[in-house]
Amino acid sequence: MAEGKFVSYLRCSTAKQGRSGLGLEAQRKAVEAYLNGGRWKLIAEHLEVESGRRSDRPELAKALAECRIRGASLVVAKVDRLSRNARFLLEVAESGVDLIFCDLPSASKFTIGIMAVVAEEETRMISNRTKAALAAAKARGTKLGKPENLTNRARLMGTTASATSRKKLSLQWTKDVAPIVRTILADGRTLAEAANVLNKRSLPARRGGVWSAAQVLRVARSPEGRSAF
Repeated sequence: MAEGKFVSYLRCSTAKQGRSGLGLEAQRKAVEAYLNGGRWKLIAEHLEVESGRRSDRPELAKALAECRIRGASLVVAKVDRLSRNARFLLEVAESGVDLIFCDLPSASKFTIGIMAVVAEEETRMISNRTKAALAAAKARGTKLGKPENLTNRARLMGTTASATSRKKLSLQWTKDVAPIVRTILADGRTLAEAANVLNKRSLPARRGGVWSAAQVLRVARSPEGRSAF
């Protein structure tokens, strides 16, 4: 049963198909069937007329940006409507947006990652190497699976990776929302008025809160938003 906010992405391969609606209704019905029931809201629909072999997808980029700004999930009728290229699927899976495929609803980011870059033999080899390393550590008397057994270097690496991931998501959010802030400020509104406009549009601020004048100013002063002033 679907819960939350969603943005749908539909794709057809040719302009002729786009004009005729060939295949689009089937995709819409698949999305509607998946969302049927529960408490959900379909915020927007993005239609791309492009080959599945191409990675430059302006409508997909807009859909992903909208998902990040609004805290929504991207819903696609079928995996191949997003792409038939496994590496491209992985890139989208790592974009900071939750993906839902109506034909494979149980697929997770981990599943997509496996589909994308890890061949079965490589997985087996990595698993064997890991087991061998754990067995050797155990033979040396190391107690496995406890945080206190981590070295200071390992702890630092984990902290650094977590901070890097948070910074990446923050920069991407600013990049997504800056054009909207620029457009609002370009109309001559004050920072407080711009915050009210963003809140009325139900666009959540960073970390899902409400907008304030100070938050609008931070976005406006960022490299992505400086042209607003």
